[in-house]
Amino acid sequence: MSVEAVLSRISEIRSQIDSLRGTPAVAPSSTAGSSSTAASSSAFADALATATDGGAGAGVGSTAAGPAAATATRTPATSVDAGKDTLATGSGATGSDVVADAKKYLGVPYVFGGTTTSGMDCSGLVQTVFKDLGVTMPRVVPDQARMGVEVGSLRDAQPGDLIVPKGEQHVVIYVGDGKVLHAPRPGKDVRIVDNWYSDADIATIRRIVPAQPSAATAATAATAGTAARSATDLQTAALLSMMQSGSAA
Repeated sequence: MSVEAVLSRISEIRSQIDSLRGTPAVAPSSTAGSSSTAASSSAFADALATATDGGAGAGVGSTAAGPAAATATRTPATSVDAGKDTLATGSGATGSDVVADAKKYLGVPYVFGGTTTSGMDCSGLVQTVFKDLGVTMPRVVPDQARMGVEVGSLRDAQPGDLIVPKGEQHVVIYVGDGKVLHAPRPGKDVRIVDNWYSDADIATIRRIVPAQPSAATAATAATAGTAARSATDLQTAALLSMMQSGSAA
């Protein structure tokens, strides 16, 4: 197979994959006339790297996102107010997102009234975590204890739920497996510890966002993931086949 034929075939495959992904086709660069063997090898390597880099949603010919994208925090779908007797569903956040975001603040020192990585108190931590996820929460514990829907007991608690003890002077985030994450008191930092509260100690357990994605959301995500994997598998197989044909030519 000639170099011109290989490049033409790469262009066709890219157009097919871009059509499946719904992204604009990107034509491979080439020069008029004959191309050297080195240029052909470079085109093969570039196309194969694009097909096998593992980047989610990367289009053909796109560059790798780099470390910054890999460590980027979750971007909320929208910003919503936490409500009373209702779940804040508009941001798209779930209980697992609450736990994941809260863990970013492990080690932050306790500072009364604080809401930043320089220092935060228990309710400041809760307010900041939900703000990260696109949910606006009140600032102090008694008001936070009125948000979302009530969970009947510790047995029913799910990761991301808020536990408020009697007296409403503290709030902790349940992370699952009998553990909680909180900003304890002056001289301590944000940490995960075994839950020491019993149902008799608790004023209320509040669920602010859904514990799990809705069935419709989960189905949509699964379908999108399957389509992306299928497109990538097709592209990889086609390029590998072409490389083998080019080596034999």
